[in-house]
Amino acid sequence: MTGGSLRHGCIGLNESALLKANVDNKRCLAFNSDCKVGISKTGPFTYPDASVSCDKRDRTATEFIQFPCLIVEVLSPSTEAYDRGEKFALYRKLASLQEYVLVGSETKIVEVFRREQNGMWSFIPYGDGNEILLVSVGLTLSVDAIYENVTLAEPQNESIS
Repeated sequence: MTGGSLRHGCIGLNESALLKANVDNKRCLAFNSDCKVGISKTGPFTYPDASVSCDKRDRTATEFIQFPCLIVEVLSPSTEAYDRGEKFALYRKLASLQEYVLVGSETKIVEVFRREQNGMWSFIPYGDGNEILLVSVGLTLSVDAIYENVTLAEPQNESIS
């Protein structure tokens, strides 16, 4: 998403950097939000905040990848419904996709959707202080590392009169 908040950009950069630093670069490639993902050879195309492909066919791609195993989206108020709904429906068409990760930009929450062996998707929420297991790339990340140097808005306490 171009023109996103500074929090959104920082979280996306942190996620991309963590993936790049920790995936096996001989086997997998990590990408940032400039990398286009094709749902098919002719589209539609999306620009996730971060993605990883371990498929040999994507190693020689020049325009877009088509076989990601992991896709990360940083949620913003204007795109959250699309990321959770229509975009996730598109991503589920990718047979290679094993995990879809949604990262909050206003609250410290990370949600992992994982495709199980039976094809069904499981949901695992993570919060402050948790360690996230990304099975698709054999990696454990800290929620706190994803939010490093990110200042989130203080929750507003609403009083009931």
